[in-house]
Amino acid sequence: MNDPAKPPALRPVQGVAHVAVAALALAGAAWAALAMWHIRLAAAGQPPSGPPEQGGGRHRPLNALENAYHLVSSLAGVATALCAIAFLAWLWSVRDNARTLSGQHHRYAWPWVYAGWVVPIANLWVPRGIIADIHRASAPDERLPHAVNWWWGLWLVGTLTGTGLLHAETADTVIARAYTDVSPLLFVDAAVVGTAVAGALMVRAVTAVQQKHMPEFLRQTAGSKTPGITLSNS
Repeated sequence: MNDPAKPPALRPVQGVAHVAVAALALAGAAWAALAMWHIRLAAAGQPPSGPPEQGGGRHRPLNALENAYHLVSSLAGVATALCAIAFLAWLWSVRDNARTLSGQHHRYAWPWVYAGWVVPIANLWVPRGIIADIHRASAPDERLPHAVNWWWGLWLVGTLTGTGLLHAETADTVIARAYTDVSPLLFVDAAVVGTAVAGALMVRAVTAVQQKHMPEFLRQTAGSKTPGITLSNS
């Protein structure tokens, strides 16, 4: 971790932002594919043999459509994990830059960058607060981009309605739900895809703000011997 007593060096953020946007696009496409399979399952209807999980620990053999759904669901899980890694890498970069640009400590200590997503109750506002603090520190006179609120609102919808990113339902359970009542699944799918789109717009907006203010900061600090005011290539 960076020394909390001094600001870190400015980091180039455009590259990591491009990776985060691409990862968000990949995750959005994966969840759109899940939505298509939910529709296909609903259209096919539940087989006469019943749902995959038959109770008492018994499972019937899956048909071709259900096997395909398991594959699509696994790929969506991988895409989501890659998206989380890329997003956190971007978040650390812009967070460190915001610390340097403002010369002030963040309101949320570094463990909240991870814990803020999983600690109950706190996860309803801490991640958005971290993004808002980053933007405020980077450009105190500019309004928070609308994409931040759209991203966070859609994220909450997707994670609090029963089948979002933070819920660990099995693929067979979701298949059974698609057979009986697909509408809630499609609602969550749409929210997650919307979250990915809004998240990409948010990443671009916050990155653009820092890119705009970094050159002026470097000009003002040119020739200074204070650590943490040069542009790092790492």
